[in-house]
Amino acid sequence: MCGVSAGRTAVRSAAHKLAGVAEAIEAVGARLCYLPQYSPDLNPIEKVLSKIKGLLRKAAERTIPGLRRRIAKLLARLSVEECTNFLVNAGYASV
Repeated sequence: MCGVSAGRTAVRSAAHKLAGVAEAIEAVGARLCYLPQYSPDLNPIEKVLSKIKGLLRKAAERTIPGLRRRIAKLLARLSVEECTNFLVNAGYASV
């Protein structure tokens, strides 16, 4: 089993459960941990991208160079406090 040995941890997505995999991992003394289901509400980058996409739609840029300039301007408008809030609201340790 690729790099799985006693004392190691194998992390797997619950969506990819296959018969016999858990048993094979545990049989060599490794620990198996399943990842929680993905939630965009718990991913701070999703909040940032959602905000940027909304502002891009409103700006209605129609050229690649214009779009690149607008994205740079929008990213520069994100404050440290706003980014910190995205992380804290997602449940990450206080920053």
